[in-house]
Amino acid sequence: MKVALLGCGNVGTEVVRLLHAQRDDLAARVGEPLELAGVAVRRVDKDRGDLPVDASLFTTDARELITRDDVDIVVELVGGIEPARTWITTAIGRGKSIVTGNKALLAEDGASLYRAASAANVDLYYEASVAAAIPLLRPLRESLHGDRIVRVMGIVNGTTNFILSRMTETGAGFAEALEEASDLGYAEADPTADVEGYDAAAKAAILAGLAFHTRVTASDVYREGITEVTASDVASAVHMDCVIKLLCIATRDGADVSARVHPAMIPRTHPLASVNGAYNAVFIEAEAAGQLMFYGAGAGGAPTASAVLGDLVAVARSRRSGASAAAESAYADLRVRPMSEVVTRYHVSLDVDDEPGVLAEVASVFAEHGVSMRTVRQTGRGDEAALVAVTHTATDAQLSATVDELGKLPAVRQVASVMRVEGE
Repeated sequence: MKVALLGCGNVGTEVVRLLHAQRDDLAARVGEPLELAGVAVRRVDKDRGDLPVDASLFTTDARELITRDDVDIVVELVGGIEPARTWITTAIGRGKSIVTGNKALLAEDGASLYRAASAANVDLYYEASVAAAIPLLRPLRESLHGDRIVRVMGIVNGTTNFILSRMTETGAGFAEALEEASDLGYAEADPTADVEGYDAAAKAAILAGLAFHTRVTASDVYREGITEVTASDVASAVHMDCVIKLLCIATRDGADVSARVHPAMIPRTHPLASVNGAYNAVFIEAEAAGQLMFYGAGAGGAPTASAVLGDLVAVARSRRSGASAAAESAYADLRVRPMSEVVTRYHVSLDVDDEPGVLAEVASVFAEHGVSMRTVRQTGRGDEAALVAVTHTATDAQLSATVDELGKLPAVRQVASVMRVEGE
């Protein structure tokens, strides 16, 4: 069975190595050998070291490769929207099954890819698009298919988790922790997709769609990154016996679902609080199964290639048996709730004048917007005076309006920090 590979970067290189190193085992698992038909790359003459593949298999003509009659499966590891979308849809139109790790494309246009695959009766697998080596999407799509999932919450970006872990461990600011992540190879040259939450938001859309049988796109996901998280925020979290994590949260509430990505404080007792460094973990709550947690390496060439090979074996077996392709499960068609209606809690830190009556003024603003304060503490004196409030649950719109009005009080010098609180 012949495989066309699109892209030969960190992940693609490891896919080639695994195909070679495990060829006998893979053949036994599939029932026939998996043979690399060709590898589409930008530069054929690039030095790829001792990669175990004949140089004649490299090509810059991806379209010619994926439309060859002898190709059975196309593995797309280029990423981005175009030309990946065109290549995948072209391959599907020619009857090729697809394995991809393209989270951005799936989050933007997964529905059309599913429709095309279903019409052509071919498979579309994408385990590598979320949390690399962690077997997560297949349990959602298959193992938990008979249950009702009510919540998915996790750490799905290794770069941001490393940065926040280092800020907690060392007291460093965001810039210093990002520099360390870059030096160690955990952050890209342009880390925007990671630190601004775009990468996690695409994964949140994929997870929510699978969990709740509803089409959710990246544009449906509320997104905040970690660039505004300060050392003071981390210190406040420590004072509350919490840690700060960039969380991907998808929930079902009746006929509504919501999906969001933002930094949040979580108690140290929560299972996700101990997930540090570049690791990922996802916490799932289902009505019958209860609470489940999936943990492991969420990035890297070899871990991601492991997920790709798992999909490749599944797709190859399906083609051999003539099994029908798995169609998209979006029958529920639930309403995607906007962030303003999502119920959450806030940690609010205010720099205030050190004078009588300030606490009463602040409390009245919370009360006017129907937000109950769970705890309030005052720190510092004089120019260092501050109030820190942690709220009970309210809608995000109520909390946002409260924070906006607090910033207008004469006694409030500035709203120093606003952070959501989760996991209790």
